[in-house]
Amino acid sequence: QVQLVESGGGLVQAGGSLRLSCAASGRTISHYSMGWFRQAPGKEREFVGATRWSGTTYYTDSVKGRFTISRDNAENMVYLQMNSLKSEDTAVYYCAADASLVRLQPTGVDEYDYWGQGTQVTVSS
Repeated sequence: QVQLVESGGGLVQAGGSLRLSCAASGRTISHYSMGWFRQAPGKEREFVGATRWSGTTYYTDSVKGRFTISRDNAENMVYLQMNSLKSEDTAVYYCAADASLVRLQPTGVDEYDYWGQGTQVTVSS
């Protein structure tokens, strides 16, 4: 079992930045793809981006160039740096782990095995 705990959310003005952290425990996540998702009120949970075990990253188009995912396998941590935030980025952000070790580029909610409780990000315009 892997436990994930997100932190770093809050209220920020449009154009500002936030850095979310995801702390993993229970198992090392060094071989897992780690993803970030978000869910706005009344909407489905959507993929934001992910980092493969190798450290390579991929993102949904709406955040490319603004968001950056990184990981520290030694500390069992994953980060989401969010810059140039927009009001449409307002959502609860979730960290997730794909423990399958076989998916090349997981982006679907059902492709991730472990989830954190989420952290609220609110961007005021």
